[in-house]
Amino acid sequence: MTKRITVIKAIFLASVFIFQSCASLTDLTSSLARLQRLQFKLGTVEGFLLAGIPLSQKASLSDFTVQDGLKLARLFGSKKLPVEFTLNVVAINPNDGSSGKVKTTATLSGLAARLLIDGQPTVYGDIDRPVEIPGSGQETTIPLRLTLDLYEFFGNQGLERLLQLALSIGGQNGSSSRLALDIQPRVMTPLGEIKYPDRLIIIDKEFR
Repeated sequence: MTKRITVIKAIFLASVFIFQSCASLTDLTSSLARLQRLQFKLGTVEGFLLAGIPLSQKASLSDFTVQDGLKLARLFGSKKLPVEFTLNVVAINPNDGSSGKVKTTATLSGLAARLLIDGQPTVYGDIDRPVEIPGSGQETTIPLRLTLDLYEFFGNQGLERLLQLALSIGGQNGSSSRLALDIQPRVMTPLGEIKYPDRLIIIDKEFR
């Protein structure tokens, strides 16, 4: 009889534990469902190197030295024109506790980004470490380092137009206006990593 009571008690306690766990999981899932997605846009371009030549102080083709011109012509003739730069992605976390929102710090664990130049898909890139986006409504800058060969994607346009393209992105008056990123963010939550179901195209003019 005592053994039977012990079994019934164990079953009762297990049922209570399962009920409480399910309730907690339901509450957690409900809270996560109320969270709004992080929003992104493109920021500045920094450290742009064209075949190792810094462009930050160059505004036009006349700013290239003779040695620069010979080097770039030689590379173009061999069907190469490598560039590298940092594209700053700006993120905001709208879950700031206002208007009934749950104030939550989000940890961005990945971006799975593809760079578009003038709408042309080029290379893939990703962040190299998780980034915390506080629920403060303030902007967080996420540096994304990218390398690609301009000739591979735009070589048919000719050397002069490629140099103009590089200057428009990374030159003294350059910007990210000709760029876009096709991203699929991944965010860490108490339930584990969650991947956005759809990819986003982000640009420099607005948060998306």
